[in-house]
Amino acid sequence: MSFMLYLSVAVLAAFLLVLAFVRANPARIADTIRLAGPVVLATIGVGLLLIGRGGIAGLFLTISAAWYLRGRAARRGRRSRGGKSHVRTAALEMELDHETGSLEGVVLAGSLEGAELKDLSLEQLLVLHGELVSDAESLQLLETYLDGRFPVWRDDLKSDGGEGQTAAPVSGTMTEEEAYKVLGLEPGASAADIRKAHRRLMQRVHPDVGGSPFLAARINAAKDVLLSKHA
Repeated sequence: MSFMLYLSVAVLAAFLLVLAFVRANPARIADTIRLAGPVVLATIGVGLLLIGRGGIAGLFLTISAAWYLRGRAARRGRRSRGGKSHVRTAALEMELDHETGSLEGVVLAGSLEGAELKDLSLEQLLVLHGELVSDAESLQLLETYLDGRFPVWRDDLKSDGGEGQTAAPVSGTMTEEEAYKVLGLEPGASAADIRKAHRRLMQRVHPDVGGSPFLAARINAAKDVLLSKHA
């Protein structure tokens, strides 16, 4: 098989690979293209080796490897910039997505134990709210979720005979393990990583930008706990 014919087959194969993903989301398509490039170059390099052109083959294989490693590093960077924070109380476990700011969770106790908050109606969430009146920390976390999903939920609470009052602020000792989860960091993170995660999260949840005072307080507490280890 001549070199030009081999090259044409390789390019055609790469084109078909990309075409197979045209219905995927843009991020998937971009990732596919980034993968197809190194694959094409590596295929050409192997073909050149087979026909005895080792010098040029080495160049193609080197470029292919460098391209692939650069793309993998970029994907890792995107994942690390994303991440999620976890906050757990006696009755709720919540997860905050750093990129979108969305808050999701699951009920750990009560009549709705095991239910995901996203699957519950406002009426069900208000029932849960009533069950958590003696658990101020869980109540604050639930109210944070309600504020994001149902901004006027307090009006419904009042219409049902409730007073529409929020839970009193809760202060408690946060463990180092909890602090890492709140900031979405791995144990052993540097002081710079801690400050960076804190700053990024506060841009999402600070009350001045319509965020949650409860989550902001938890994030501040997590930063203080972890930075105290670096003092």
